[in-house]
Amino acid sequence: MSKNPNRVRGAAGRKLLLGVVHLQALPSAARHRSMTEVLERALADGHALAAGGVDGLVVENFGDAPFRRGDAEDPNTPDVPAALAVVGDRLRAATGLPIAINCLRNDGVAALGAAAACGARWIRVNVLTGACVTDQGLIAGEAARLFAYRRQLHSSVEVLADFLVKHAAPLAPVAIADAAKDLAERSGAAGLVLSGSRTGAPVDVALLDTVRQAVGRFPIWIGSGLTPQNAAQLWPRCDGAIVGTACKRGGCVDAPVDPDRVRALRQACE
Repeated sequence: MSKNPNRVRGAAGRKLLLGVVHLQALPSAARHRSMTEVLERALADGHALAAGGVDGLVVENFGDAPFRRGDAEDPNTPDVPAALAVVGDRLRAATGLPIAINCLRNDGVAALGAAAACGARWIRVNVLTGACVTDQGLIAGEAARLFAYRRQLHSSVEVLADFLVKHAAPLAPVAIADAAKDLAERSGAAGLVLSGSRTGAPVDVALLDTVRQAVGRFPIWIGSGLTPQNAAQLWPRCDGAIVGTACKRGGCVDAPVDPDRVRALRQACE
């Protein structure tokens, strides 16, 4: 287990606030229109997040729903990691911010390949260990396969692992403290990500406190639902956060990023 709580922090030890760039549908997705539109929207949202003061960007194929499971039996098609890498590279060059990759639904290998190609710092993996029932069916973690691939790539990309990921339920009942310890100690993750039950829903404070007590100083990220209204309660309890919906116009996940909303959140987290 990590003994260094600053591994997810930025300059002067400041906690990191990462803004999500939700990509429009990529070429193999049913709703895809053009990569030109994907890139234009991604760059606009990336610039707006940077202007609002985030510390990094998470590139995610959010528009590809319904998703493939992303495991060895149902991987994403090659255009998905290729597009994630292209967008990640363009965003890093345009904003100067570090990049994370999340390849939905749970394709950590594709995310890691994209991250290696574009020089990303992190990937997010929804189910790194254990098994969850989701709207894509049963998803089981593939931590050993993922970290073998990372070694093959000679990569230092850090893996942020969701704990009790949103839009899912564990296959079997879990003891929260023991499961959190196992994920922190046995999975190879650099940090745990805690979310609400759905996109944009805040994490339960009691769950956050239980996990914190279980894992000690191991890094905990908030993965959804952080807002200016609840930042005073949630921000002191985490080591960093990933934000998407709260930064969009009107708080609508499908809307463009509003830099004024990003600034308000950044200020609330100071």
